[in-house]
Amino acid sequence: MLIAPELAEKLAAIELAIFDVDGVLTDGRLYYGSGGIEIKAFHVQDGAALKLLMQSGIGVAIITGRASEAVTRRVEELGIPHFFEGVSRKELALAELEGTTGIDASRMSHMGDDLADLSLFDRVGVRFSVESGHPVVKHAADFVATTPAGYGAVREVSQLILETQGKWLRALNALR
Repeated sequence: MLIAPELAEKLAAIELAIFDVDGVLTDGRLYYGSGGIEIKAFHVQDGAALKLLMQSGIGVAIITGRASEAVTRRVEELGIPHFFEGVSRKELALAELEGTTGIDASRMSHMGDDLADLSLFDRVGVRFSVESGHPVVKHAADFVATTPAGYGAVREVSQLILETQGKWLRALNALR
């Protein structure tokens, strides 16, 4: 994929990738069933990409404004070490993440779709969004995924990070 040299330089420095959930890892729709059950659909390609990031030495974090048993289960399945849920001020979770990892926010990326993500966009090195994201968020993004949210958009940006850092082919070969 052809990207601007300025973006390539920023991507090369990424040590940790942060992702929102609703509207990024999912298509943004909420399904409620009887008895208060909440159902979310996650794409297997996104999960595989998150694992590839971690196996390639890129940290992964989830920061989401909602709390959900389905998300907690998915995070545990994938082995994502940094998980912040029910967060009303995402920048506070980012500060905690900086403290626990020792990684400066300028060496992190964030993928978000809605206005609450702008507080992280103001601080991280690379900003990603999705085509269905809020226009203000998409305008602030360094890169907007063309793959729909919840259908592989996270895989698209994960691959972009790995390719730019020269880790993509090594990650693929490790799967064989």
